Amino acid sequence: MGMMRRTLTGTAAAMVAAVALVGLPALADDDKLKVEDSDDYGRYLTDADGRALYLFTADTQGQGGQPAASACYDTCADAWPPLVADDTPEVGDRLAEELVETVDRRDGEQQVSYAGWPLYYFVRDSDSGDVTGQGVESFGGVWHLVSPEGEPIDD
Repeated sequence: MGMMRRTLTGTAAAMVAAVALVGLPALADDDKLKVEDSDDYGRYLTDADGRALYLFTADTQGQGGQPAASACYDTCADAWPPLVADDTPEVGDRLAEELVETVDRRDGEQQVSYAGWPLYYFVRDSDSGDVTGQGVESFGGVWHLVSPEGEPIDD
């Protein structure tokens, strides 16, 4: 498939900021990360409720001794809320437990990461199975669904 990117600007960005006021829940201690299947994108990472999780190419991927770091705060985090948890969540079938960690955010929260990538929701994904954030270009990077191997999924 060819690379298709969508840009979030203007009215769409304002709508996302308004929707962000509703907020998204943090993972409960007994929740797991899991894998869902999509006809368009194959297997991708979700929370226990089937809500898609994304990585952000502007983030620093933690690897080779370098810690992961989020580049998404303020207005960015309103549109792309970080997945936060008090403890490192468990993983379901088809995921590697050793790829899950938490990352310190500058706001004091613990953000869940997978394969060194901090994970995020997208406020326009309102139901399980929604993947409207895939390939969106905004806030200085591109947002991708995450494969079970921890790689960005291309369009």
